Amino acid sequence: MPINTIYRDSQCEWVDVEAPTVEDLKFLHERYEINNLLLEDTLDPNHLPKYEEDGNVKFFLLRESTELERKNLNTISDISTKIGIFLLNHTIITIHRMKTKSITETKKQLSGTDMEASSEKVALMIALLVMKSFDDESVSLMETMDNIENEIFLKNTNHTSQIRRLYKLKRKSGLNSRVLTISTDAIDKFKLLGLQDSEVFDLKDKHKDVVADFDHLNLQITNLISMFLALSDQKANQVMKVLAIYSVYFLPITFIAGLYGMNFDNMPELHHKNGYFFTLGLMALIVIITFIYARRKQW
Repeated sequence: MPINTIYRDSQCEWVDVEAPTVEDLKFLHERYEINNLLLEDTLDPNHLPKYEEDGNVKFFLLRESTELERKNLNTISDISTKIGIFLLNHTIITIHRMKTKSITETKKQLSGTDMEASSEKVALMIALLVMKSFDDESVSLMETMDNIENEIFLKNTNHTSQIRRLYKLKRKSGLNSRVLTISTDAIDKFKLLGLQDSEVFDLKDKHKDVVADFDHLNLQITNLISMFLALSDQKANQVMKVLAIYSVYFLPITFIAGLYGMNFDNMPELHHKNGYFFTLGLMALIVIITFIYARRKQW
């Protein structure tokens, strides 16, 4: 996508670059005298959030949560996309690989008002929407976790698919927490932009809230996984208990049946007229005694 000026007034010019090419970065370097190393950072899909200054250029690299569903959750690029923000004089330059809600929503907010905005104010608006994307993701993950929890404890199911879903939630939540933790320094640097303290505090408070939400989510998912495994073990133990009780019933009568099935001629009651019925009665008596004993022990 070509370099596009999406907002301009007397105080600010906003230049946006989506999916930049090498030629685009070369133009930005020559036109705005931005360090090539900073521009190259915007091409690395796994680059961590940071803040740097080079002369009169202030560079924020933020990461926004994405709605893309990835099978493999190994790196932060699987759950987020980066946004490079360059501030120099009255110009703000944003560089990103794909369409992002923060850029789109900021553009709508600026077009819907007659007030002029500075480049620092635009950067703050983008950062707030970046934090909101993580807030929305935490709400979505929490709803998914609640659904799984209801299936486990209310519908009394413990399918193996649920532990996979819980593990996937844990991976996503952990990666989001990592991005937010590393973003702390970049968020703190917004105080250098000469914005009002209340505006910067709003951004910091939003960041802290989202970090707390994901910390809580991580703890809840970990506890739910432990409870799921404990419930699975309990059900397995219950099955083993039933099998053990049946074994207690049948072990003695199986022993008797095996003893009289050895076919030796000289055996007690073998030629007795009612020997067969006496043996069946003994088996029944053993089962009754075992049943009464198990009931008294509350097995």
